Amino acid sequence: MPQSEQPPAPVEQSPVEPAAGTEAPAGGDIVVTGSILRTTDRASPSPVTTVSAEALDQRGVTTVQEGIQQLTSNNGPALTNSFTANGAFAGGASAVSLRGLSTNSTLVLFDGVRAAYYPLSDDGTRNFVDLNTIPDDIVDRIEVLRDGASSSYGADAIAGVVNIITKRQYKGIGGRAEAGISERGDASNQRLSLIAGTGDIDDNGYNAYVSGFYFRQSALYNRDRPYPYNTDDRRRICNDGECGPNQVVNGLDGNGGYTFSEGVFNTGGTLYVRPFDPTNTDAQGRYQQLNPALGCRTGPSYTLNAADLARTDADGNLVNAAAPTSVCQDDLVNNYGVISPQIERFGGSARFTARVGDNAEAYAMFNFQQSRVGYSGGNATIRGNANAGIDFPRFTTSGTGGAFAPGSFALTLPAYICDNGVGAANGIDTGCNASNGTLNPNNPFATAANPQVARIVGRIPSIRTYDETRSRVYRAALGIKGQVADTWDYAVDATAMHTDLRRLQRGYVRIDNLLTAIARGTYNFVDPFANTQAQQDFLSPDNVNDAQSDLAQVQATLGRSLATLPGGPLQLGLGIAYRYESINSPSANPDYNGPTDRYFVLNAFGIDGSRSVYSAFGELNAPIVDQFLVNVSGRYDKYSSGQSAFSPKVGAKFTPFRQLAIRGTYSRGFRIPSFGEANSLPTSGFVNASPSTYSDAFLAQYGCSQATFTSCPAYISNSSYGQTTRATPDLKPEKSRSFTAGVIFEPIRQLTLTVDYFNIKKTDAIAAADNQAAIDAYNAGQDAPAGFGLVPDVVDPRFPNARPRLAFVEASYVNENTIRSQGIDFGATGTLDIADDVSFTSAAQASLILELSTEFADGSKQTYQGTIGNYNLTAGSGTPRWRGTWQNTLNYKDYTLSATAQYFDGYNLSAEDQGGTRGDCSLNPGYVPCDVKSYITVDLTGSVKINDRATFYVNVINLLDDLPPIDPVTYGANLYNPVQGGTGIFGRMFRAGFKVGL
Repeated sequence: MPQSEQPPAPVEQSPVEPAAGTEAPAGGDIVVTGSILRTTDRASPSPVTTVSAEALDQRGVTTVQEGIQQLTSNNGPALTNSFTANGAFAGGASAVSLRGLSTNSTLVLFDGVRAAYYPLSDDGTRNFVDLNTIPDDIVDRIEVLRDGASSSYGADAIAGVVNIITKRQYKGIGGRAEAGISERGDASNQRLSLIAGTGDIDDNGYNAYVSGFYFRQSALYNRDRPYPYNTDDRRRICNDGECGPNQVVNGLDGNGGYTFSEGVFNTGGTLYVRPFDPTNTDAQGRYQQLNPALGCRTGPSYTLNAADLARTDADGNLVNAAAPTSVCQDDLVNNYGVISPQIERFGGSARFTARVGDNAEAYAMFNFQQSRVGYSGGNATIRGNANAGIDFPRFTTSGTGGAFAPGSFALTLPAYICDNGVGAANGIDTGCNASNGTLNPNNPFATAANPQVARIVGRIPSIRTYDETRSRVYRAALGIKGQVADTWDYAVDATAMHTDLRRLQRGYVRIDNLLTAIARGTYNFVDPFANTQAQQDFLSPDNVNDAQSDLAQVQATLGRSLATLPGGPLQLGLGIAYRYESINSPSANPDYNGPTDRYFVLNAFGIDGSRSVYSAFGELNAPIVDQFLVNVSGRYDKYSSGQSAFSPKVGAKFTPFRQLAIRGTYSRGFRIPSFGEANSLPTSGFVNASPSTYSDAFLAQYGCSQATFTSCPAYISNSSYGQTTRATPDLKPEKSRSFTAGVIFEPIRQLTLTVDYFNIKKTDAIAAADNQAAIDAYNAGQDAPAGFGLVPDVVDPRFPNARPRLAFVEASYVNENTIRSQGIDFGATGTLDIADDVSFTSAAQASLILELSTEFADGSKQTYQGTIGNYNLTAGSGTPRWRGTWQNTLNYKDYTLSATAQYFDGYNLSAEDQGGTRGDCSLNPGYVPCDVKSYITVDLTGSVKINDRATFYVNVINLLDDLPPIDPVTYGANLYNPVQGGTGIFGRMFRAGFKVGL
């Protein structure tokens, strides 16, 4: 296709450096991300950042996934590998989030076409492409379109597009061997790759290459890093005379004394028991270690003294009335905390490309990759932080039976056991007594004279949890492009991608098996280590769950020049596409056969959905005059699930003279409801009750009020209720309006400066309905409002006429919010030839978020920039206003030295979605400053060319060994922000490698 004769306008794209043995993209005649036309790479009105594989090498980046996470425009709730080991719904995956709009508003492409979603969903709702599935060894470059692109690609491209482009051809043999380790001697990593290719597309008419790689990264634990990241004891973190709490299980408080909280028994690796009277759950005996002879296996013991036993609260009640006189301490972070899981990936790729006739080129590619991510956790729990009244029976039907007390969340051991399991349906003993059973050896209070039921809490010291995901990705792609009659450009591409995900969850207690073991006495709780492996496996059988995700797509485009305008050819492009996508991710912890047919703790989220998408799109590129270009595009998408959307876009670029270009775009886009929002099983999260949860009229039934909330029965004053979100198949797509405006200034050819403003408004944003109206209706004895469901708890036999407390509020997703994001991107690139053999290159990029906000259906508004909000959306990773990178590279003959600084702005410990106001420091616990500090790390890379094809290099990551600033509020890591901290928490890392022909 003829190119414009206008001089190339300055552009902010990083130069794409060709690696040895590869073919660089043509300087002008290419397809830029966000377009279907072959045009000059500098003609796009949209801001595009290009990062080459060579540039990633210069920055010391090990994987493409890591490089994408370091994009300055990735300034939202990204999903990192480190968060995998801290309870993420989508464990084992990594995802990018441009513009603060979450993972489901950034589209990730593979060679310009879509990739299959990860089978699990971020926070149980958001679909995304797992960056860990990228075959690092064949990536040529990454193009990031920092603009809405639904007019080209359809759904999900609201915040932008990340397009991973692989090598078109490779000649010869190349490879890499690399190994690294931290200065502290841990967090080792290794990478091996090999690629071989033959033929030249231009000279021989074909090229074929095969490649394979292996990558491994060892797990890193909190105990391997210095204070305060390695402990739950925060008493040495102080601010203005106030120091942090000691959150070690059964640890001493700031006054050096012990304060009892029953919740501590759900964490340490020790079992405790106390006498239990099901007729009066608020008046029980004192806890004790079930077997003191076992000692404390997770930490030192502590014996309560007289002052501990005499402590009272503000109402004069004894704080330690039920506390055991001797407790085991357990530093959960130090003993079990994981900073980064173990990661192992390997895979292979093959590509064949050939000329077809004089005017066409065809290719076929196949990729396979396996990614395994695993980490170990704490001891197995025998109770969960959920509403026990729904998950399993709550109270016994006989005085000696074993079951659950109203609101207690805890298990009881019967006084008698029967070998034949009399009355032990679901583990509940209703007919075992002195006449047909024996005294329970696990119950120290079961004596012939006084056969008491025992309440048991804690964790089983002989069983440890382990979580692992194994993802296998298969991808095939083929296509052909060329010209017809030297007039029409055409391209046809087809791809199919399948993901198999296997989750292994080991060491989690199955409720029905536990109840059976209790009723029949087949498990030794007194000495869990005395049980056989078969007994351990019965109590906590491995939970293996398989999930799949599929994508099949075909698209065809046609393009031609319609006429010649003063500025160049008027180009028209047309295209059609079809794709099928599906996710089948059954719940790893369902209760299809009853509330006890499940595991404690494990997430019960599941998805099963599929859809077909039919699309038609077009683009017109009109260089009106040499100085002015207009680009118009549009796309129509129709979904088999009933939704449809039309997405237009218009862009313009004005170049009054060579040194200056002004550009801008306006577009409409959409995000289709995710499978998690439209096709999932109900998902429950649990919220702690507060005085405002219940009205005074409701609490009066239990002899208390909001003012005297602590005097309410314990299962009301110290409880939680479930917020269950149900899928909504008839949701509308989220709609977006976005525009950009930018300036490119190139005063000299060696220096390029860019500034781009972006503004995105997303309407009909999908969210769970506000539950407060439903809660108020329940408290008042009214029916649930439309769209809600109310599930009451069981009746307390002591208050048979009282309205039971609320167990679950069920609500559906709704289209009701408006989200806004606006900011500015800055870029500067300069090159200086110092001498004949010496050159210096400097490149800086920065992104500033001016606004990130949500407006709700009632007209209220929350803003998050510069704070740790949107807390619910970002897992507390926050919305820093600034993020930037600055890379400086010095080349001298065969030597290269590169230093890269990364900047992550600080933020205030406030979040409007948590009840405060922006900047009020409302989430600050007091022992740290109100603002988390900004964070800068510096990476250094040096390389030397041994010959034309071989290079030896050394990386020093986090050269200054600067660990992340303290953040006690973010919950994705212990005392630091996993997005802000990134790999900085690893400390100073060393890596050396040797590469040939890459």
